[in-house]
Amino acid sequence: MVRVFRHYIPSSIIWLILIETVLLFASVYIGVEFRFSNPTEQIAIVESDLWIKALSFTVIMGGSLTAMGLYQRNLISDFASMMIRLFVGFGIGFALITFAFYIFPELFLGRGIIGFALVSAFFSIILSRTFFLKLLNSENYKNRILVIGSGRHACQVEELRHKCNDNGFEIIGYLPMNDCDVLIDQSKVIELNTSITDYALENGIDEIVIAVDDRRKKFPATDLLNCKMEGIYVRDLVSFFERITGHLQLDAMHPSALIFSTGFSHAVLQSNSKRFFDIFISAIILIIASPIMIVTAAAIYLSSFGRDPVFYRQVRVGLDNEPYAVLKFRSMKTDAEKDGAQYAQKKDSRVTKIGSFIRTTRIDELPQLFNVLKGDMSFVGPRPERPEFVSGYNDRISHYSLRHKVKPGITGWAQICYPYGESEEDTKQKLQYDLYYVKNYSLFLDFTIIFQTLQVVLFGKGAR
Repeated sequence: MVRVFRHYIPSSIIWLILIETVLLFASVYIGVEFRFSNPTEQIAIVESDLWIKALSFTVIMGGSLTAMGLYQRNLISDFASMMIRLFVGFGIGFALITFAFYIFPELFLGRGIIGFALVSAFFSIILSRTFFLKLLNSENYKNRILVIGSGRHACQVEELRHKCNDNGFEIIGYLPMNDCDVLIDQSKVIELNTSITDYALENGIDEIVIAVDDRRKKFPATDLLNCKMEGIYVRDLVSFFERITGHLQLDAMHPSALIFSTGFSHAVLQSNSKRFFDIFISAIILIIASPIMIVTAAAIYLSSFGRDPVFYRQVRVGLDNEPYAVLKFRSMKTDAEKDGAQYAQKKDSRVTKIGSFIRTTRIDELPQLFNVLKGDMSFVGPRPERPEFVSGYNDRISHYSLRHKVKPGITGWAQICYPYGESEEDTKQKLQYDLYYVKNYSLFLDFTIIFQTLQVVLFGKGAR
């Protein structure tokens, strides 16, 4: 794992980005090679600032692939899904490159070169990903992990192992502590006849995860310190989950994990750069999306023959639990909540025909940009919730109030990592991602979220 501006990125993703950046850059030179058989013509093209044009091609195409979620924490191992995202990513990239040529004519490469470059980039990336996924799943590449503990917390690690078979780690075994219940399958429990240090060195352990339920019961502090001195990483359960999954594991968190851990201050201290970022992004999107918003408003107005409102305002909980009125395009019938507040469901009968489309495409969210400009919201942050739900969550879900130490957002880490929540358990799962965002906030993480929000819109991920 590599930590970039407090955000954990798997080293495998870093290497994949570097490799495919080189492939995208080189594909322009390959395009020149195929397009011009005459060496003199090739020299003339190369001498005309080709590297700047190749760099522009790389940045645009790389950004498109990132927006399609092709550099997510969990690599897409399903070949069909990968191909769909590659096709869409290259399609968007080609459109953006064409648009860039009209704005900056000096970047123009020629249709022939662009065609060969796109074909070369497409197939080279398919080959690189096929090879990379095989390498990632090989035993030689994976981190060998020893888990200290065999109780409830150890079961959480085992559950994660089943969910993340391609996340670059291998659980060697679980070492039970004295006087603790063994809840792990006995075949995976280690019977230690030597010290933890000797066992770790003999079995090539790269990392030790502390997953004991009660550290007060004969905690092997001396052995673990020796392991650390031998170059073996020793991590607590919260840190392990944070690095592997991109969320904070609520069931493993205790107050000291929050108090003494790094983070939880940068997002709370709302900086001028964050506010400038919000205003700049919101203004740009409002300008670009204004034709869509006008058409949407007209369609909603005409669908009810002007009887029902185009927009609706609803009270949400904002920064420091202060209520504010969120603004959205109306996507439900006007009597949608005659029976009280409730979650939106799949194929919700309260949603209008136009509302179904604008909710799937997230167009209904666009008026919230005015909330961002006003200062009630940030562009990126936890999803704003209703007071009717929040009061109960604060009582029943640990640390839920921490998400209100930052402004709510139109998009966020939880929105791109977890599908739409329609139950309290979903809310708890999404909170784990919200807390990761609050803990590890940076503008870099905001940019990462914005890039990946595009795939949520295009593929309708989590829409209701």
